[in-house]
Amino acid sequence: MSSVGTNLQSVERSTLDTLRLYVDVARPKVIALVVFTGLPALLLGKSAWPSLSQAFWVLTGTAFAGVASSAFNAYIERERDAFMARTRNRPLPASSVVPGTVLAYGWLMTILSSIILYAVGGMMPMLVGLATIVFYVFGYTMWLKPRTVQNIVIGGAAGSTAPLIASAAMDGHISAGAWILFAIVFLWTPPHFWGIALVRQKEYAAAGLPMMPHAVGDRGTRIRSLMYTLLLLPVTVLPVFLGQLGWVYGAVAVASGLWFLATVVQSLLQDSYKVDWKVFKVSVMYLSILFLFMLVDLAIPWGTT
Repeated sequence: MSSVGTNLQSVERSTLDTLRLYVDVARPKVIALVVFTGLPALLLGKSAWPSLSQAFWVLTGTAFAGVASSAFNAYIERERDAFMARTRNRPLPASSVVPGTVLAYGWLMTILSSIILYAVGGMMPMLVGLATIVFYVFGYTMWLKPRTVQNIVIGGAAGSTAPLIASAAMDGHISAGAWILFAIVFLWTPPHFWGIALVRQKEYAAAGLPMMPHAVGDRGTRIRSLMYTLLLLPVTVLPVFLGQLGWVYGAVAVASGLWFLATVVQSLLQDSYKVDWKVFKVSVMYLSILFLFMLVDLAIPWGTT
């Protein structure tokens, strides 16, 4: 193989490696879950399905707002991330990318998200997207997270806005159903995040971040997780009582909710970090199942009034 061919392959590999690093900065698994929670809001409480093109651009704009938030968060927390095993290998603490380029990446995604959301849905979804980024960066990352154990409770609002953006982009109004989806994600966030906070609490302490286990202990944190879970379960069935979703979703919401509740209760009774980690993993599956069956019920609305 000629030296020119070898050099071209090297450049291609370098470009792909760089792209992978910026995909890692975006935290694609988190973004995928965020976008997924916005999908049902495209129809819930609306009169018609969006076109594929409209849905694609709404979700793309929503995703870019999430990527912007992740990039700014990665830039701000690059030194703290080095103290934690689960984050120290991320591109910035591992010195795989230049901090300034990640900051520019965040601004680029903010601009693109705003342009897309305005083009597809007008001022309302653009403002909700911008408010999400501003609150996540300044309200949560810079203010709440290093100062209060209630950080994830209040900051959870920033991760719950995808349904609001999607609903607003459809007709300029946020439906009652979208607000319910917002509430579901908001109430789900504390038990989800506290599961990992219990397991990783020494790392959070080393990074100087106050977390609920540091203030109220392991049992106190698990009790609070149970309280939020008990608040969450009735909210998940509200769309059924409002006639926006049918019995299929309702049955799945009850069954999966009881499964999640049983896992949270198990963590309280067994006082085990292994079970706390299980709560974290089950919470992701639970939310995914919940929103998947919202989509199933919307696509085949049997039992909906």
